Amino acid sequence: MMKELHSQGKTIEDIANCLIQAPLHPNIISAIKSAHASGCDLRILSDANTFFIETILKHHGILDCFAEINTNPGFVDGEGKLVIFPFHEFKSSSHGCILCPPNLCKGMVLERIQRSKLCQAKQIIYVGDGKNDFCPSMKLSARDYVLPRKNLKLWDMILADSSLVKAQIHGWSDGEELEAILKDLISLIHNDQHNRHATTFYHEFIPVMDCKEETTSISGSPVAGSLLTNAVQLKN
Repeated sequence: MMKELHSQGKTIEDIANCLIQAPLHPNIISAIKSAHASGCDLRILSDANTFFIETILKHHGILDCFAEINTNPGFVDGEGKLVIFPFHEFKSSSHGCILCPPNLCKGMVLERIQRSKLCQAKQIIYVGDGKNDFCPSMKLSARDYVLPRKNLKLWDMILADSSLVKAQIHGWSDGEELEAILKDLISLIHNDQHNRHATTFYHEFIPVMDCKEETTSISGSPVAGSLLTNAVQLKN
């Protein structure tokens, strides 16, 4: 897609201008800032790319809220063209997950985070909406939380067989409802005297451009245009 756009004369500035037009619900921005201010360690887990995500976050003034971005590497080359590489190099070897696309298994990334010293023995809240969020959702324990967006793919897959997901399930419909749920869960974790080192993991609530989802246009040319990237919040 990027090669096609550039062949039509679209510049990196055209792509960036399209990206920053993506609406970001004000409740989501306030939830991110509130979580960051409370000492949470926010991280991105996304099947978009670094250029898309960083452009969106910078525009809304929240890039510094995130400690890490786990996504497909994207950079502007010497000719001013956007080049995107897969997170997993699938041409030489496969990650082996049949639920996720070959370029990124979110479950593998989540397991890596779970094994890290920062996350061990801590609770996780996972917020998502897509098909490839089902894999990491199944990696959660019974003391964790998964927040699927209602009436989208992850919600449907969980409803089809909720026994595959051990985590506690809290559905949401819009930014306002999501913010309220997140605040309640964070408050619950903070007030739990038996769990002073809880971890919260946010995912899939920052609207960004996703090449594999719906499309919008830059002067009539298709470019990724919707849905959500992923965010992880790890509480210190």
